[in-house]
Amino acid sequence: MSAQEEKKKVLFLCTGNSVRSQMAEGFLRAFGGDRFEVKSAGTAPAGVNPNSIAVMKEAGIDISGQSSERLERQMLEWADLLITLCGDARDNCPVVPPGVEKRHWPLEDPSHGEGTEEEMLARFRKTRDLVKQYVEGLIAE
Repeated sequence: MSAQEEKKKVLFLCTGNSVRSQMAEGFLRAFGGDRFEVKSAGTAPAGVNPNSIAVMKEAGIDISGQSSERLERQMLEWADLLITLCGDARDNCPVVPPGVEKRHWPLEDPSHGEGTEEEMLARFRKTRDLVKQYVEGLIAE
């Protein structure tokens, strides 16, 4: 068996595939790329949020090359582990194939809410830091 086949395949899913799932994909690829293969998708993809790119860059991770993908059945069949990052994705995810583990990380969408640019970026940073903690926990298992 090759090293590629031994990697655990993780699919992150949220509604827009623009913030939380993009951050999770970036962190897992950066910190666990030797042990994990990672993808992200959305039930209604909306493009990668520029604030996500900005706050991840602050953390030393470039996600500007990632794309916002629509969830496809073959993605679910590919995955060993599906992690939903919002209630909408958890509630609207299709039936997961047998053998695919499913988890939920309840994270609020930082793009919802009003305020100044700095207040919005503060919400994105808070979400980024929470996502990082979840990903570090996953890697530590």
